[in-house]
Amino acid sequence: MKAMILAAGRGERMRPLTDHTPKPLLTVGGKPLIVWHLQRLADAGFKDIVINYAHLGQQIEAALGDGSQWGLQIQYSPEKTALETAGGIANALSLLGVDPFLVVNGDTFTNIDFAALKLEKPNLAHLVMVDNPPQHEAGDFSLLNGKLNADGAEKLTFSGAGIYHPALFADVVRGQAAKLAPLLKAAMAQGLVSGVHHQGQWHDIGTPERLQALDSQLLKR
Repeated sequence: MKAMILAAGRGERMRPLTDHTPKPLLTVGGKPLIVWHLQRLADAGFKDIVINYAHLGQQIEAALGDGSQWGLQIQYSPEKTALETAGGIANALSLLGVDPFLVVNGDTFTNIDFAALKLEKPNLAHLVMVDNPPQHEAGDFSLLNGKLNADGAEKLTFSGAGIYHPALFADVVRGQAAKLAPLLKAAMAQGLVSGVHHQGQWHDIGTPERLQALDSQLLKR
């Protein structure tokens, strides 16, 4: 199974840190956020990684190279302007192939079991959900008996990690921006999206304060 790391976001809320450094290259615990992902993906047995980028993206390519230092093969999917999540994934489908693939947000920090996700065979999508953080108390989707829906009362937060079948993006025009949520909700309405509740570590690095707090936590280990 191939994996894609989403790294094209501008990181407006992280400014001024992201004025000169792409968000996935911001450092926590002594190494860039995206490197934590690469190491965990390698440990989970992934070999082929696709990374999209837009803002300051050449820095990402220069920092990570071909991935050989982690035993990986990295390919890049550059975007002139960020294409949103679904648009970025659709734009990279020629690199991801015809089989289901893993996607993870490059600006999160987590100990999600990527090896276990490799075993999933989704209809259209299989999402990793987490407890609602303080900044997103309303959550995103409800999880009941392994199925996700958009209308349930008790909702969890989508972690940004999931397994997708390429067919989910069949109607997305290549090179055009497109959001992921409408595609997921349409697939949920057909009962084609499964999910799992991850109760381990997960951090959305959305502000400099959250970055600093996580950095301090990791350095104290």
